[in-house]
Amino acid sequence: MSVPARLTLVTLGVADVARATSFYEALGWRKSSASQDEVSFFQLGGLALSVFGRQSLADDATVGSEGSGFTGISLAINLESEAEVDRVAAEWVSCGGTLVKQPERVFWGGYSGYVKDPDGHLWELAYNPGFALLPDGSMQLPS
Repeated sequence: MSVPARLTLVTLGVADVARATSFYEALGWRKSSASQDEVSFFQLGGLALSVFGRQSLADDATVGSEGSGFTGISLAINLESEAEVDRVAAEWVSCGGTLVKQPERVFWGGYSGYVKDPDGHLWELAYNPGFALLPDGSMQLPS
């Protein structure tokens, strides 16, 4: 027996579902018709993203909702060039996000920076010349 090696849905716990939904729609992401007042879904290539009330998400998992600062996770959008990283970072900020780390050339040979959504979730924007992007935008790791 083995666990399937895939990730299908990322859920972000947010303070205000309507505000978070508006932010991601401002980025140009389309909300799915499966969305409801309490949760919004966005198709991101082969992965889905949902935004759900932070307290409701914690209650569903039967854990506490407190926490602040770095949560030990970031999400990433890999892009096709350094220029695209810069463009997407600027767009993120213009839609209400926050630039955390200015994009720069980094130790692993690529180019990356960090932004936050209005709830403080970290997103890395990166160009990695060693990881191919397929036509659908998904990433192909080397064997």
